[in-house]
Amino acid sequence: MATTVQASPKTAAIPMYAVWGAAAGLVGGIGMGIWMSVSRPMMDTAMITMVAGLLGSTNAFAGWLIHLGIATFAGITFGVVLGQFAQRLAPAIVLGLAYGAVWWTVGALWIMPANMGMPVFEWNDVTASSLGAHLVFGLLAGATFASIALVMGKHTGPTR
Repeated sequence: MATTVQASPKTAAIPMYAVWGAAAGLVGGIGMGIWMSVSRPMMDTAMITMVAGLLGSTNAFAGWLIHLGIATFAGITFGVVLGQFAQRLAPAIVLGLAYGAVWWTVGALWIMPANMGMPVFEWNDVTASSLGAHLVFGLLAGATFASIALVMGKHTGPTR
């Protein structure tokens, strides 16, 4: 005997939002990675090589791989959790900026310094530059998510 399971439209959209979020996370991650590659808030060390330090490396390429992996995960999470609210440009940008700030708080102020034996929740030149980088991520990820929704015809109203 076959059983049919039906999902609500909101639940059925989750995989689509996850894919859109992955793409948005990569776009945001590339923008953020560029920021981190040129920002040198500490002793002429690019922030992207500091990311490589999460796995004990100082190689910028390793930093990019780690960073883009995290950005893709963050984008997927954005899509799954906030995708239904981020289909128009203005709300998506606001949500993206807030989401970037949350990732900055959790990742740059807590997880990364704790993993590297540094003080957590400390304001300094590195964390200040990192805030800018995370806001770039959120801005680009939110705008990209809304743009994909618009192109795919799944937006729920005007784009502004």
